[in-house]
Amino acid sequence: MPLVRVHLVRHGQSTWNREGRLQGQTIHPTLTELGRSQASAAATTLRGIVDGPAVLWSSDLVRAAQTAAVIGARLGVPVNHDEALREQSLGRLEGRLVRDLRPQPTPPGRHVGEIRWGGGESTADVHRRVGRFLARELGGATLRRGGIPLLVVVSHGDTIRAARAWLLGRDFRDLDWSEVPNGSVTSVDVVRSC
Repeated sequence: MPLVRVHLVRHGQSTWNREGRLQGQTIHPTLTELGRSQASAAATTLRGIVDGPAVLWSSDLVRAAQTAAVIGARLGVPVNHDEALREQSLGRLEGRLVRDLRPQPTPPGRHVGEIRWGGGESTADVHRRVGRFLARELGGATLRRGGIPLLVVVSHGDTIRAARAWLLGRDFRDLDWSEVPNGSVTSVDVVRSC
């Protein structure tokens, strides 16, 4: 069974990260100067650990696409974009300041990961969405075409949590809620069938 190494990269700091706003799938927040430095640092990290050909995928949201462009240039590979790698949609909560939010109770008999806060997506929805993407890429044409052993994915905090859980065989109820810092690289080795 061949091994595939997946590198999950969180985008650099965006203008809305700096302001403390919930971004969700809001497309336009761009990287700050710090965010560009974080993207460059992630690219340097990847350049040091990617020792063969790689496929680079990114969320199409601006903050991730800008980060991926820096990484693609450093690795010498093209950037592919996919909406499946977007952040969790937060519906009407997007754009609100985090400090203005108040905790809401989880309805009885429901898991917090099943709730579509603000009318957006639940973490269960994100887990399924990113899982379909990863299943396609890990078992599909992209990796088989060139026998490429590395997959680099530039995405967002909650999407990375869901992707990591999926790669480790965990469901949405078992996400690791540790901080995923801007510009961080999380590597996961996955055994896949041919």
